[in-house]
Amino acid sequence: MAVPKKKVSKSRRDKRRSHHALKSPAYVVDQDSGEYRRPHHVDLKTGMYKGREVLEPKDKY
Repeated sequence: MAVPKKKVSKSRRDKRRSHHALKSPAYVVDQDSGEYRRPHHVDLKTGMYKGREVLEPKDKY
């Protein structure tokens, strides 16, 4: 069983955990519609991805 030889200080522990924070998702402005969308994701309103239609666009209700 692994047992630490020395106590890990609060400073060292917190430095190690500095990368554990959640990051906010990135958004880009769509060049066609001008709305925000996630990069590398299909635009669900238009059904477009990389300049071509991959899904049928959603109908507005």
